[in-house]
Amino acid sequence: MLSGAAESVHLRDTLRNVQRSAGTLLGHEVTRRTGGDGLEDDAIVLDLEGTGGQSFGAFLPRGISMHLTGDANDYVGKGLSGGIIAVGHGAGTAPSLTSAPIAGNTCAYGATSGRLLLAGSAGERFGVRNSGATLVVEGIGDHGAEYMTGGAVLVLGPTGRNLGAGMSGGTLFVLDLDPSRLNPADAAGFELSPVKDEHREFVLEAVRDHAARTGSDRAVALLADEEELCGRLTEIAPRAFLTITALREGAVARGNDPDANDVWNEILEATHG
Repeated sequence: MLSGAAESVHLRDTLRNVQRSAGTLLGHEVTRRTGGDGLEDDAIVLDLEGTGGQSFGAFLPRGISMHLTGDANDYVGKGLSGGIIAVGHGAGTAPSLTSAPIAGNTCAYGATSGRLLLAGSAGERFGVRNSGATLVVEGIGDHGAEYMTGGAVLVLGPTGRNLGAGMSGGTLFVLDLDPSRLNPADAAGFELSPVKDEHREFVLEAVRDHAARTGSDRAVALLADEEELCGRLTEIAPRAFLTITALREGAVARGNDPDANDVWNEILEATHG
């Protein structure tokens, strides 16, 4: 089955918080057998309930989806590498209606690709060093998106202080942003704007996927008026990152190699080294 993805395999189980790094051994086997290429999305789906212990879904590769009804501890999705992790309290439950805490600290630390969808709030240091994954959460603690270099983080709820400290790339989308929560040393280097037209469908599709996989009542309510949702979101990205991205895209449009020396010379000049 691991050599092809003609059909999805669905497995069910119950977790306790003493079970750490759930999914990691399976992820290792998928990576070993596919040479690191992974499988098609949702080739293997784990339908779980209970409480995930530390490092739930750590290093999860593409092809494995872990859907948990319940909650999880610290380091959910640590090193996420293409897989999909969705954690929800259960549609129609009191915690789901209030976006109650659902995960601990340092979720998606060092994530490189894939999706982490949390239908509730997470703790501190959410999305640290994210370099390519899409993360959706309904509230975070202090120091969110610290040292982020790529990917996207959508926060459908409040944030703690020191948001975006050391963030050099990627994009944040924050509902009802309180600008005072941004890291004061880095805020001057951020571009804050409404959701850009070219990102609108990406944002809406991420929230739709979040709602479908987690059963989030909050996401369903927000999607009832997509125009209002987009109007309440602020898009945040480092200006230097936007400059570099635009120059590289311009090179590709001209048929040039975006990694050519002349392109990087242009980038270094535009960003003052």
